[in-house]
Amino acid sequence: MPIAKVARPRAAVDVRATTGLRVSTFILSLLVLVAVALVYVWSHLHNTQLKYRIAEEMTVRDNLTEENRRLKVEIATLKSPQRIESIARDKLKLQYPEREQVVLIK
Repeated sequence: MPIAKVARPRAAVDVRATTGLRVSTFILSLLVLVAVALVYVWSHLHNTQLKYRIAEEMTVRDNLTEENRRLKVEIATLKSPQRIESIARDKLKLQYPEREQVVLIK
């Protein structure tokens, strides 16, 4: 006994095909939207982390600049002729030579 095929109306087949196409298009659009949202959030977080790192580095720079300024003042103080003369006279017991002690070399 032959099996008879039941012919489906063409409209029903088209509706299923377009519905499947619409669902797959919707899912694809949703995936693209989620991907864009994730990239946006990642870039925003990365930007925030970079701003924190910049702020930390600027604090380090400011501290180093202040330390450099203090060290320059200390160097100037240590190199002052009055201080060196005072140390030579008081601690090392040095004194200026007398006129007879000076020898000129030609």
